[in-house]
Amino acid sequence: MTSAKHYECTVKVEVEFISDQSDIAQNHYAFAYHVKIANTGNVAAQLISRHWIIRDANGEQNEVKGLGVVGAQPLLNPNEHFEYTSGTVLTTPMGEMYGTYQMVADDGTQFDVKIPPFVLAMPRVLH
Repeated sequence: MTSAKHYECTVKVEVEFISDQSDIAQNHYAFAYHVKIANTGNVAAQLISRHWIIRDANGEQNEVKGLGVVGAQPLLNPNEHFEYTSGTVLTTPMGEMYGTYQMVADDGTQFDVKIPPFVLAMPRVLH
């Protein structure tokens, strides 16, 4: 008896404010985010594309869609993970990001992986 197919990945994000690439006088706040995506299912799956929502403290929203991440479309076998670092710039010292990764499993099944919202904040902005 074979077990049921289980399509699932988890995403963890760590954020860093990049002070030497920011210019507060010009409302230019740079952030790096380090992402770890892990295949927690039992079927190999490839990350095909991404869809990000980036929102600043004024409610201004940016959408970013594209193939892969940092030029890669990693294939993740069960229990494997992929890590990368990217960045974004806001016009406010605080904001948030969230989105989805579009995946295709070895058997052709397409599924989305939610990227939970995370805060982008210059140090000492949050109390």
